[in-house]
Amino acid sequence: MNRSKPFRLRVSGENACFTRPEMKVERVSYDVITPSAARGIFEAILWKPAIKWNILQIDVLKPVKWESVRRNEVGKKMGKPSAAHMAGGRHKSMELFIEKERQQRAGLFLRDVAYVVHADFEMTTKAGDDETVTKFEQMFLRRASQGQCFQQPYFGCREFPVDFELIELKDELPEPIQETRDLGWMLYDLDYRGKEPMPQFFHAELKNGSIDLRNVEVRS
Repeated sequence: MNRSKPFRLRVSGENACFTRPEMKVERVSYDVITPSAARGIFEAILWKPAIKWNILQIDVLKPVKWESVRRNEVGKKMGKPSAAHMAGGRHKSMELFIEKERQQRAGLFLRDVAYVVHADFEMTTKAGDDETVTKFEQMFLRRASQGQCFQQPYFGCREFPVDFELIELKDELPEPIQETRDLGWMLYDLDYRGKEPMPQFFHAELKNGSIDLRNVEVRS
C-alpha cells in the first residue's frame, strides 16, 4: 500500500484571497478555496519529499461573502545577491526603498470563510526504505490534533492566517451549505515538470456545498 487513509481538516479564517490569474493588476479572489491552496495547508502541517498530498473534496461551510479593500503593496522584488555580494567585496547596494516602490491596489477578498478539506497522500519515489505510509499517517495525526505546523498556513495571502482543526474519521462532519452552481474554470495546481511552471485548470462545480476532486479533468 502506497496511499494513506483519508484525512479531514476544518479550516477557517476572517479573510481569504485565492487570486484569479487572469486579473493582472487588482487582486480578485475565486469564490472558494483552490485545490492548490488547500494542499498548501496540509503541507504546512506535514511536508516530506517522501509524500505527495492529494485533495479529494472541499466542503464549503459558510455562504460566500465578499469584501472590497484598498491597500498598499510593494511593486518590486528584492534582487538576488550576486557573487560580489557573497564574497563581501565592493558591489552595488541591494536596498529597496519602500516609499518609492509603494503602489495602492484594490482587492476583492472573501470574508468569514470556513471549509472542510478532505485529502490523502501517496508515497513518492524519494521515500526511503524506513519510510512507510503508517509512519507519516501517525506523524500527521499527531501534529494536526495538537495544532502544530512547520509554518503558519494561510488563505492565499500570508496576511490571512488559517485556523485548522482535525476531524477524526469517527466524528460527524459539519453540514456544508446547500448550494449548487457552476463555478467555471478554476486554477487546480502548477505543473513543475517543464522548464517553467505551467498552470493547470479544471471545471469546478459546487454540488450541495461540495466540490468533488477525485476524478477531475485537468487542462493546461
